[in-house]
Amino acid sequence: MEITRRAALAAPLCLLAAGPGRAQSAYPSQGVRVIVPYTPGGASDIAARLIAEKLTPLWKQPVVVENRSGANGIIGTDVVAKATPDGHTLGFVSVNHAVNAALYTTPFDTLKDFSVLSIVYSVPLLLVAAPEFPARSVQELAALVKAKPGGVTFAGTGGAVHLAAEMFAHRAGAAMTHVPYRGSTAAHPDLISRRVDVMFDTLPAVLGHVQSGKLRALATTAAQRLPMLPDLPTVAESGFPGFEASSWGAILAPAGLPGPVATRIATDAAAQLREASVQERMAALGAVPMGSGPEAAQAFVRDEVAKWQAVVTQAGIQKQ
Repeated sequence: MEITRRAALAAPLCLLAAGPGRAQSAYPSQGVRVIVPYTPGGASDIAARLIAEKLTPLWKQPVVVENRSGANGIIGTDVVAKATPDGHTLGFVSVNHAVNAALYTTPFDTLKDFSVLSIVYSVPLLLVAAPEFPARSVQELAALVKAKPGGVTFAGTGGAVHLAAEMFAHRAGAAMTHVPYRGSTAAHPDLISRRVDVMFDTLPAVLGHVQSGKLRALATTAAQRLPMLPDLPTVAESGFPGFEASSWGAILAPAGLPGPVATRIATDAAAQLREASVQERMAALGAVPMGSGPEAAQAFVRDEVAKWQAVVTQAGIQKQ
């Protein structure tokens, strides 16, 4: 039976190893720092602190989160790339890690310079517009984009939020006009007042506006319909098969991390994700806990880099 990518990512990590090896039991031998390459308060930062808090008593060593923001996450991620690969310096990155490989010239190789240990969570995006926007479905939006090439505007803030719209425009067969914003929250007033037409944004960022009626959700970019919005179709089932985009969080380490240590970190992190209190916090972030092992995580990031690189090439965006 074929195993889907999502199923592989969510597979129980008890299957990864029959038992702790000698190298695993020796880890960690000192405090562990987790570099979050973004400002405090975002989903990656909250999830990293939540897992660090749980791992500290388990590992009997302090697990401390350190924010090193700047350059869309590149500065902090470079700190991880150049650290000693012994598991005592880890990183916690978002989908921007894969997007950066397509958009920017980075001081590291996204695929070669890291050991991706686990995909911790996934957050779906919603395609939203003001209630008065004439397109009320994905099919109607695609028809409008074709009828008015470049005439439909979308709010973009970098990362998957921006590139999901570029991917949709390419699949629809006509260009849309990007209106840049520093963050998704900054774009919401213009979206609600129709100064910009549509936006792909994370579920927790726009769900309140959808529930209040200030915005209308046209679809989700998840692979399947969302339990909290069961009547909302996916983009994939709305005439764009295979269309999927999400924000996500991942634990990584410098390349060369010993396999038993990688498995220990991934296994212990996944165990925390199964705790009810952690799942409740994840749900509050609009996140779906995953908990993959290193092999599936590495493959997932490789696929994400390839996907977003193709979108950037198709959109004609120049690498900076």
